[in-house]
Amino acid sequence: MSLTAQIKEFALDIGYSKVGIIPADSFPEYIEDLTNRYGMYSFYIKGPARPLAAADPRSLMPEAKSIITTVYDYSQKSFPGELSDKIGRIYQARCYNAPAERINGARPQLMREFLQKLGCVVGDKIGLPERLVAAKAGIVNYGRNNFAYAKDIGSFIYLTSFVVDKELEYDDNPTVEVDCPENCSACMKACPTQAIYEPNKLNPGRCIAFNTFLTQDGMAGSHIEPEMREKMGVKVHGCDICQEVCPRNQARLKAKLPDDAFLVKVAQDFSLAQMLNMTDAFYMTRVRPLLYNYIREKKYFQRNAAIALGNLGDSAFVPDLAAAMDDPEDLVRGYAAWALGKIGGRLAKQILEAKLSRETTDSVRKEIEAALAVIQ
Repeated sequence: MSLTAQIKEFALDIGYSKVGIIPADSFPEYIEDLTNRYGMYSFYIKGPARPLAAADPRSLMPEAKSIITTVYDYSQKSFPGELSDKIGRIYQARCYNAPAERINGARPQLMREFLQKLGCVVGDKIGLPERLVAAKAGIVNYGRNNFAYAKDIGSFIYLTSFVVDKELEYDDNPTVEVDCPENCSACMKACPTQAIYEPNKLNPGRCIAFNTFLTQDGMAGSHIEPEMREKMGVKVHGCDICQEVCPRNQARLKAKLPDDAFLVKVAQDFSLAQMLNMTDAFYMTRVRPLLYNYIREKKYFQRNAAIALGNLGDSAFVPDLAAAMDDPEDLVRGYAAWALGKIGGRLAKQILEAKLSRETTDSVRKEIEAALAVIQ
């Protein structure tokens, strides 16, 4: 069996759904597109992933010759509805950049170790343009919502590539194309913030997912504009709206799939109120196992929970938000105040007035004053 055949069979054996191989050439089209939209993507371009450098793999790994790209289908089990309206499915699936001690982190590590046993040098921390790599290998194509789609699966997939120093047999049937139904714009119409401003073009600053986890100090800044907060609904980490409405995903979304026993367990006692006033135990057992990717400080989860509770508009949560107004984090107090303003009512007003008299942080005082201004 050839080296290429061994690699592809092993990838399928350990759970990848598709695998392809292309030369480790540069991706000038990606570099040009990202550079042209620098204003929207500066946070990413300047970040640790170094995407412009990685788009020329040999600049980071001079001996690079091939890229092995894989598709993992993370929608093989069902996702509880009580979680899916709040948390993106890819995070529920615990496969996105999973730590090595978890099953979905062990898979790429097993692949890396297998390649090394075959005598390959494997590149490390090369943040490739995964969708373009997989499309050039012919194992995915594109949707107008900017996601990659794999045949017979849909867009609920996770792509992982490995750069190696061996010449391999290359796939020569690229599918760098959009395969959506003609004139379909369901994703663009469904996006509450119009983040997909034209087919295959996304403004990350308008994306709900971006606002749930990349709005942190040291990244895009922790402030979320009030207009955006109202459009986030109850999303606290990620957003699947543009994938949920896509005709190409309906077969999988409507399929009767087995339960994920762990998610069923999590869903039984996961709540926005608990995320708002989070104990260490809740964080470690119900938040961290799913949401380990971007957020490292609890205050950002608490902020997102406050926004979600405000958008629910249910006065039953006023006591929870009142408790959050005593949180040591300014961010949490400020967004709890916004949520109380959204819910409104006499009790919310009384709480805000009492807290305003004692609040010493300017940013929180402004949030309280703005919340009081909208309560009739």
